[in-house]
Amino acid sequence: KSLCCVCSSPIWQSALSTLNPNPTDSCPLYLNYATVAALPSRVSRHNSPSAAQFITRLVRNCLPGGVNRCIVMVCERSEVFASACALARAFPLFTHRSSASRRTEKKTVTVEFFLVGQNNGPMELATLKCLASATEGVRLAARIVDTPCNEMNTDNFLEEIKKVGKDLGITPTIIRDEELKERGFGGIYGVGKAALHPPALAVLSHTPDGATQTIAWVGKGIVYDTGGLSIKGKTTMPGMKRDCGGAAAILGAFKATVKQGFKDNLHAVFCLAENAVGPRATRPDDIHVLYSGKTVEINNTDAEGRLILADGVAYACKDLGADIILDMATLTGAQGIATGKYHAAVLTNNEEWEKACVKAGRNCGDLVHPLVYCPELHFSEFTSAVADMKNSVADRDNTPSSCAGLFIASHIGFDWPGVWVHIDIAAPVHAGERATGYGVALLLSLFGGASEDPLLNLVSPLGCSGDSPPEEMERDSKRRRLV
Repeated sequence: KSLCCVCSSPIWQSALSTLNPNPTDSCPLYLNYATVAALPSRVSRHNSPSAAQFITRLVRNCLPGGVNRCIVMVCERSEVFASACALARAFPLFTHRSSASRRTEKKTVTVEFFLVGQNNGPMELATLKCLASATEGVRLAARIVDTPCNEMNTDNFLEEIKKVGKDLGITPTIIRDEELKERGFGGIYGVGKAALHPPALAVLSHTPDGATQTIAWVGKGIVYDTGGLSIKGKTTMPGMKRDCGGAAAILGAFKATVKQGFKDNLHAVFCLAENAVGPRATRPDDIHVLYSGKTVEINNTDAEGRLILADGVAYACKDLGADIILDMATLTGAQGIATGKYHAAVLTNNEEWEKACVKAGRNCGDLVHPLVYCPELHFSEFTSAVADMKNSVADRDNTPSSCAGLFIASHIGFDWPGVWVHIDIAAPVHAGERATGYGVALLLSLFGGASEDPLLNLVSPLGCSGDSPPEEMERDSKRRRLV
């Protein structure tokens, strides 16, 4: 029977009256065939008004079983994008459970949005297409991160890049193995040379007519991180399949961004390697010449992400002529201590972009919080007696997440006139043992001002007419919201 046949108005009102979100609450309806759930009645200033993390959690915990299921999301138009991406995170694609392979019926989840508040008319078809592109990007990134390295090695990651390129009509540029060494990519080559599957630099480029600036997204794609010869322990190594989260997010975001139309030049740069142990592995004390021309003394082979990203941002600057360079990486365990499990850390040379990242995070649900940017105080942590710098800090108690980002920035120069943004997503890339697809929604929102899509324009923090008035924010934060 349908819910409308078994749930009368008094029963519905009774269910609503039992809800007391603290921060969330739920109530089953008619033999658990349906559940009504309430999101927080208010959120703090460092959270998203959409309460995106709670949406994912509620759906995972409360959605009734079955083959054909339906979710009705009650929200305002400004929160549709964040809510849709949060719902997508609740339905990961990757599984190798034997029961899944035996299942004959395909499960379907239908999502409906019921808009309330101002501008609550029906959603346009273009909006639905944008939501489909964004959620596909989130689930693509999560699938790649969830897939173990015996399947998602550098070869197969390149196949994922080629597949996206084929869908978009773009042929990727790929530099691999010994060619990396010959062309001076000492960071990527040095990290990945010991692995069975060779390292690579891959680039997808979108260059539309009329573009006024060039943007480069650089992703850390360590498909597995043993730590190298500075090897991780038995408790810290499991989960290191997720060290490609930055590259996965950039791939998902690039696909969605280009599909929805993007006005400026956009390059997605993927730095791919497996940090393996073997006879060819980089040793502590080795010195590598990176693509920037700077020399790096290795004092910790487990600080490898910054080495490959240094090559990536230098390539974006020298070869792609980027005006804006954003690198995204699962870079430091210290990020989770600095900004927590839910907020990525942002480090940038530009105050406007720092504020934009925080606002974009609130708009899309991929939360962000700033790190200290102060190279004149912190970069001395990398001082080397025999090279331009070491690759790991002398004092691990001196803002190590900021220092790790500064290492990357040093390879384009602290006096570089463009915009550099570093996003460390080490903690929010996963929730428990599942990938979140973090970063896709953030990139779509942050660069939404250059999109041809109206919904991405709406959630963009740049080029908007300021924040909502305080009284409107107060009104929004107190309303009851239901799933």
